[in-house]
Amino acid sequence: MSRRSRAREVALQSLYRAEVSGAVDPRDRARFHRGRLQSGPLVAFADELVDGVRERQAELDALIDGRSENWRVSRMAATDRAVLRIAAFELFHTDTPGPVVVDEAIELARRYGGEASPRFVAGILGGLLADRDAQRRSAPA
Repeated sequence: MSRRSRAREVALQSLYRAEVSGAVDPRDRARFHRGRLQSGPLVAFADELVDGVRERQAELDALIDGRSENWRVSRMAATDRAVLRIAAFELFHTDTPGPVVVDEAIELARRYGGEASPRFVAGILGGLLADRDAQRRSAPA
């Protein structure tokens, strides 16, 4: 597993933990990230993902809802929801290449989700990637 993959995994665990147990003390989250990643840049990357998802959750959920057929974000498994939110944040708010984001998200879904999770995540993210690319092509230069 690459180092940034590990940071994504820790971000997923943080988001899942916050959703299941309610609000998490920022100091606990900082200790969790430092303890599992130990590298300053990786901790910063995990923090960026978690903070970005939390700050833009409504926007990310609307993007995901727009691409999911017959499933609202609120009805999705918590792990799938967290994976999709991280990936949507990375697609629309970072410079990580789209195919990398999708591959990383599918791998997280494979490791932490149910049997159908990788296919489900791939389908939604394929649509989001197409939306992002169309948005970028139509944006004035």
